[in-house]
Amino acid sequence: MAMWCTIRTFAKHAIELGNTPPTEPIIFVKPASCLHTEGPLPVSDHPGEVHHEVECVVRLNQALEPEAVAVGLDLTDRAAQGELRAERLPWAKAKCFRASAVVGTWTAWRAGWDALVDPTVGLHLSLEVNGQVRQSTPLHEMSVTPAQQIAALRQWAPVEGGHLLFTGTPEGVGRLLPGDDVLARLTDGEGRVLSEISTRCD
Repeated sequence: MAMWCTIRTFAKHAIELGNTPPTEPIIFVKPASCLHTEGPLPVSDHPGEVHHEVECVVRLNQALEPEAVAVGLDLTDRAAQGELRAERLPWAKAKCFRASAVVGTWTAWRAGWDALVDPTVGLHLSLEVNGQVRQSTPLHEMSVTPAQQIAALRQWAPVEGGHLLFTGTPEGVGRLLPGDDVLARLTDGEGRVLSEISTRCD
């Protein structure tokens, strides 16, 4: 199982990190061993900084269509990422460390790709740290959509059913510290919680 992750899919997030919003998907991959589905986030075990990036995660069926959605965290060592970018080196150390891909509860999704960013469906991402909102954005603000992401992957990637697609984070990313309480949610237009991560940083 691979986890395909797309970066800079929300224009405001690209800009907040000093990047130009892309027009085509920019994708990297995390191995399955990065997956973390339960228990505290082992922030203190990582030898660098850990920053949160809340995302909508799509689980693919055998036809490479969405079969379920969840809220996820693409945890990132921002300091390491900056150093690697400056040297024009791969980002593996910044993105693929232990427990760097956190996935919440799954909800079945049969509405297809376009509905993920349909304003009338109203999917919304949010993340709170210690009760304070850090990230809160509707999915329809995506500038590079999940449909564009899977279309790009189909052209070159060995993507298969059961793989996960991390569809990108909105603005408001920030650092997590040991002792922080984290609440991340994916909700629909009626405010129903489709997926949740409620945990603590150790």
